[in-house]
Amino acid sequence: MASRKVALVTGGATGIGKSAVLALARAGYDVAINYNSSEAAARATAREAEKLGAKALLAKCDVSDEAGVRSMLDSVNKTFGRLDVLINNAGTTASWKAKDLDSLSLEEWDRVFAVNVRGLFQVTRASLPLLRKGDHPCIVNTASIVGLRPGPQPLPYAASKAAVVNLTKTLAWNLGPEIRVNAVAPGWMEGDWMKRMLQDKYEDLMGKRARATPLKRVVTADDVAETMLNLIESNRFVTGEVMVIDGGYTSST
Repeated sequence: MASRKVALVTGGATGIGKSAVLALARAGYDVAINYNSSEAAARATAREAEKLGAKALLAKCDVSDEAGVRSMLDSVNKTFGRLDVLINNAGTTASWKAKDLDSLSLEEWDRVFAVNVRGLFQVTRASLPLLRKGDHPCIVNTASIVGLRPGPQPLPYAASKAAVVNLTKTLAWNLGPEIRVNAVAPGWMEGDWMKRMLQDKYEDLMGKRARATPLKRVVTADDVAETMLNLIESNRFVTGEVMVIDGGYTSST
């Protein structure tokens, strides 16, 4: 019996990360689930993955901490000995008052870039020896539509996701032909993240966005995970690309 493939998902406890973990488990992958503070949620996600037949490794680590990242990959190596897939999904954002630049904290700015950009690079670099042992290895990064066009998200978040878009393309150039690197760029997605962003305007603004979208709804975490899995399992001659997942909204505005 062939050994199962292995994936590492950063920020894998909730949201897009959780959906990706479960999609991979259903597709026959064992999974390393990285989390930083959401331990209870990570354990719950691991239990769900195990019910789907996966071996699940919990990997607590702040991806902005280089020593922690190296230790996490050591654990992945000891448990699985290889990686076939890396999903760089861990991310954070900043608080601000829209269009008020003075409301932005530079400490938060630095934290966003440390996690969303430097963290992505650190995890990718540390994963390379294990990915090179994998079967048709690939990387999928979580970008955002606001990394491609203006939106209401805080400036450091949007700028960091633009950096993720660039990193995706430059890593694809640097790591090919052995390792493919692509990204997904979700539009407005239902769930806790946008609830925190929109607060009491969540239902109204999400409803308006759904009505303005050709497919008449907003994005779900499962939509994003489905596209990630397609980039992993298919599209073998696709690298350096950013897949927009927004039901056609940006193409119609």
